[in-house]
Amino acid sequence: FQRRFLAARPLRSLPWPELEQSLRAAPDSSLLADILHKTVLHPLCVKYPPSTKYRRCFLTELIKKHESTAAEPLDELYDALADVLKEEESTHCYKNYLLPTGDCVTLSESTALISGGTTGLVTWEAALQLAQWALESPGVFSDRTILELGSGIGFTGIAICKTCQPKTFIFSDCHPRVLRQLGENIRLNGFIPEHGVTWSSQAESQGLEVEGKNCQTPKVIVAELDWGSVTEKQLLGLGPDVVIAADVVYDPEIISALIGMLQKLPTSRADRKAPEVFIASTIRNPDTYHLFQAELDKVGIRWQIIPAHSSCNFLYDVQPNVTILQLFI
Repeated sequence: FQRRFLAARPLRSLPWPELEQSLRAAPDSSLLADILHKTVLHPLCVKYPPSTKYRRCFLTELIKKHESTAAEPLDELYDALADVLKEEESTHCYKNYLLPTGDCVTLSESTALISGGTTGLVTWEAALQLAQWALESPGVFSDRTILELGSGIGFTGIAICKTCQPKTFIFSDCHPRVLRQLGENIRLNGFIPEHGVTWSSQAESQGLEVEGKNCQTPKVIVAELDWGSVTEKQLLGLGPDVVIAADVVYDPEIISALIGMLQKLPTSRADRKAPEVFIASTIRNPDTYHLFQAELDKVGIRWQIIPAHSSCNFLYDVQPNVTILQLFI
């Protein structure tokens, strides 16, 4: 499985030796116009725009190749380079994650780990590991209502929606910019926004609901959910059978709010039966992770570690220390 930057693919395949030979023989700028149209304006580049840095390098190299022919300067080259030099470097890129089914999850992600005051605009390792486990355990999700806490930009949920046949999948987060990016990624993966409910501490309106094409399942909902202020009534409106989360245990200051919300989950269903809960965590700070376990013990929430495979198909670097806990509310 590979994770690619699709933007650069049409440009990197450009045959420079053949291009140089063509430029030497070109009587005017028609060849240049054709090259720019087929690369910088290639359909894939329009959908997945190449980075400003790469286009700058592309045009600089093109100018060098042309100047080496001792031909007359081409104003179009210098104009194009001037336009690129005025641009700011893109803060987003597109990544493609190949699923075992042959389908893929395409995401617009931030190029910075922290952007806009949040870490939620990139895909973290625990989200990849949780998705790997979910794809190997489809029975947990099939024909059920799933609530994901701290969905970020949506990788785990979109992968589950594409492979595990849930009845309803509820993405949730509390950061406005993350929610906007999440909605974009849901659209990018073939789900069409319609209408729905956004759960917040102030209102129960202004939402976004997304359903699969042709009204097929799963129904997908994006919810604004603040752990510290969400009410039992609001959770009841969601009614999850399964709750999942990835990389939400990273700051001691949010553990209390997270556990407080978990304690309200039994009231989130009309039958008062607690949903199944699975939380994946990358253990970066063992003290924070053990604090989470200790706080679970204090409030009487039992937990057990779900055995995970030693490798993840979505990761090709060193495998992180990720554990998945099943909680018994």
